[in-house]
Amino acid sequence: MSKSKSRKSRSPQQRSAQQRSPQPPTQPRLARGYVRLELWRMALPILWLGMVAAISFIEAPLKFQAEGITIPLGLGIGRLVFAALNVAEGILLFALTIVSFWPVAHRIEGRRLAAWAAVAAVFVLKVVFVRPPLNARTDLVLQGADPGESVWHYVYIACDVASMALLIVVAVMAARALLASVLEK
Repeated sequence: MSKSKSRKSRSPQQRSAQQRSPQPPTQPRLARGYVRLELWRMALPILWLGMVAAISFIEAPLKFQAEGITIPLGLGIGRLVFAALNVAEGILLFALTIVSFWPVAHRIEGRRLAAWAAVAAVFVLKVVFVRPPLNARTDLVLQGADPGESVWHYVYIACDVASMALLIVVAVMAARALLASVLEK
């Protein structure tokens, strides 16, 4: 029996009951996409936060406590590790920028835009203005010189603390937007 004959053979009551039976709710494609977008907007800053916390506040201080690690060796390792961290941070900032401004219909605005801009500004400040003097100081130490105390380490730490605080703000704002979109349904 073909499908068309099968449909015709049903009584009007059977067809009406089938039409009234509850169907599983389907979300519009745009709504599912928006939820995914907000999940990315929340996950990327959390990942970034974890990387900065692990490298800057766990690995860096512990490295110098390991037996056999001299100051020049620790600084050489630190330079490599922080260069890799900065590359990873740049990639995460790029990804966060994409999910923040695309698609145009769901780009961030207002306070969320200000928080993103602050994260980006701190990253640029750290990489463009703070890292070069730290690298120059590391070069001096690796050549055997004693450049003395440096304020640049404290500035770098302040940038990392500011980055972490701002990343928490960005993640919380995304979580709130996600929660609001879920509660609307």
